[in-house]
Order: sequence, then C-alpha cells, then structure tokens
Amino acid sequence: MKAAVFHKIGDISVDTVDDPRIELKGDVILKVTSTAICGSDLHIYDGFFPQLRDQILGHEFMGVVEEVGSEVKNFKKGDRVVVPFPIACGGCFFCEHGLHPHCENSNPDHYGPEGNLMSGKGAGLYGYTDLYGGYSGGQAEYVRVQYADYNMRKVPENMTDDQVLFLTDIFPTGWAAIDWANLKGGETVAIFGSGPVGLMAQKAAWIQGAKRVIAIDPLDYRLDMARKRNNVETLNPHHTNVIEAIREMTSGRGADVCVDAVGTEAERSTLDKIKATLRLEKGSIKAMEMCFEAVRRGGTVTVVGVYGTPYDNFPVHRIFDKGLTIKMGQSQVQRYVDTLFDLVKNEKVVLNDIITHQIPLSEATRGYDIFKHKEDDCVKVVLKPWH
Repeated sequence: MKAAVFHKIGDISVDTVDDPRIELKGDVILKVTSTAICGSDLHIYDGFFPQLRDQILGHEFMGVVEEVGSEVKNFKKGDRVVVPFPIACGGCFFCEHGLHPHCENSNPDHYGPEGNLMSGKGAGLYGYTDLYGGYSGGQAEYVRVQYADYNMRKVPENMTDDQVLFLTDIFPTGWAAIDWANLKGGETVAIFGSGPVGLMAQKAAWIQGAKRVIAIDPLDYRLDMARKRNNVETLNPHHTNVIEAIREMTSGRGADVCVDAVGTEAERSTLDKIKATLRLEKGSIKAMEMCFEAVRRGGTVTVVGVYGTPYDNFPVHRIFDKGLTIKMGQSQVQRYVDTLFDLVKNEKVVLNDIITHQIPLSEATRGYDIFKHKEDDCVKVVLKPWH
C-alpha cells in the first residue's frame, strides 16, 4: 500500500509499504477514505518529538472496515467509521474514569506514572513516535485499529467524510479546552492560536455559553477565517499589544478563560531561539505565558497546545499570585465523541468549513510543506488515499 512515511527531521515521503494485518483478535483493518495533517504531526516533522526509525504518520483518519478480528462484535466489513486518536482499551482504571489518553494497556513499552521526557508516557497514539506505542498512523491506504469495539464510531450513510473527520481529534480537543474551564454562561474567552484547534475551540466556546470570544493569532488570513467562520473578535500581536487590548476589553480585569491552542511551536524571535538552545528546551512556552498574563485573577487557563520538554523560568509566581486554575493535556476523545457527533448530526456545528486544501495522499509531501510554511493561506489539509 501507499503511505506517508516519516524518515528523519524534515523528510516525509509517500512510499510503498507492507499492508497492515490483524495482529490481535480485537483488531480491525480499515480502508482509509480521509485523513488529515495535524499541527501535532509537525512536532515529529520538525524534531520536537524524537523518532529514530521510519514511521507512518497520521492520527486523524476515518474509513471503511475491510477486515475484522475474531472477537470484534460491533462492526462488520463495509461499516464507515471514525477513529479517536488515543488508543484506549476500555477496561483499565483510567479508561473507566474517562481518562482515555492515560490508558494503561495501549503503550506497553513506554507507559508509566512518571510522565518523563523519554519514558513513563501515556496511552498509545496512532502515528506518533515510538514513545507513544510505535503504532502506524492513518496517512495511508489502510491502517490497523486496535480495541476496535471500544474506540470506533459508525458514520451514518447520509453524512460525508468532511462533516465528521475532525471528530477524531481537533474538535474534541477544542471542545476539551472549553469544557475544562466549566463555563457557567456569559464569560469572555480568549483563545490564543487560530489554527485548526483554535478554530474548533472558538466554535466550542459559543456552544458552551461564552458571551464574548476573542481570537489571537499572528497571521491575518487565519484571523479572517476566525471572523468569517466563527464570528469572533480578533487580535494580531504584530499589530497590537494583545495583553493590554484584552484588559481594555474586559474593564481592566482580563479574560475569564484563556486557551493555549498553540503549544511549543509558538512564533519566536531569534533571541528566544538562542535562549531555548542554551537551556536545552524545544520550542517555547510563549503562548502559555501570554495566557497567564491575559487571564483575570481567579480565572482559568486551559492548555491543549502540545508541550514535550521542561522549561526554565516557568512563571509560577504569576500563577500563584493571580490564583489561577490550570488544566492541560490531551483530549478525552472517547468521552466526548458521541455528544459531539450529535451536535454535527443536528447541525449545531459545522466542522468542515476550515478545510483549505484537499489533495491526494500521493501528494502528502507537498501537503506537509504547504501546511508547515503556511503557504497559500493554508489552515487545514485533508488527504484522500483513494481518489
């Protein structure tokens, strides 16, 4: 089959590789019909997360069941399904408590309670380095899905791939960013980053009761999309002092909730890059620091942007003085996906309006280049293995 394979930093090519096969009785082989390039894929592409061997990338995918293991009860050949990105067994302590990204059984070689830099990681993730299980991802013609009965969700015949593809990751991730803040209604929510996850968090904020939603991003074309698709107010840090602007918009207090939907790859100056190199840090916590500044006293900061290394000068003094609540991590997709499916079915939310590029899987190398360099006003790239 054909697949997008990571070889080394900056090197992804579409190669011919072996077809996946059933390895465990609960497995399914999926014929992938749609898959997307995620900002988290760039963390591997850019070397923020180490991967020393070739790996098929992709954790946002859906398709049609091609083959089922002998113990699969809920699915049959021909079913259309979406697949959450964390691999959850459904029976361990963490799965039973709705904490699927911490599943104890899907990452046997590197799992542990420590959460260290290179060991003691959480659940297995599709196409996301050996540290998270070494699973082949879905940017391929076929993919093996583990614990299929617990993880996969059927797609109704009358719904298109584009309508539901983002239930695999970015909409549940954006939803979690707001859900973790426990909105009561009427809050001002400032969302740092208007990439795919930030755009989804904007949608989620309105649905969950925000009175005012402010989007922050250094790229005007992404802010244009935020205004047009999500009817939010926008701020560009190249044109205004964002912290001061948010305080002026909120009677001097700051936003009730700030969301970091950027993560480690925040825009940095040359000096920032030099400091990070000297401290052996990958990327920057600039976006998170801005959230701590922009949120009001007693407010909440949620972090769904990805961070993978320790950082010096972490502003614990500000967090303590302002009495902030912080919640961060990977989204519990399996916990949210059924509710979010209903929102899409009932036309309470539109997800596919952020797609800017749809290209064949065979052009994945070009897709990564466009996405990384934000060329052609790129926001979200969807790959089609069969076209």
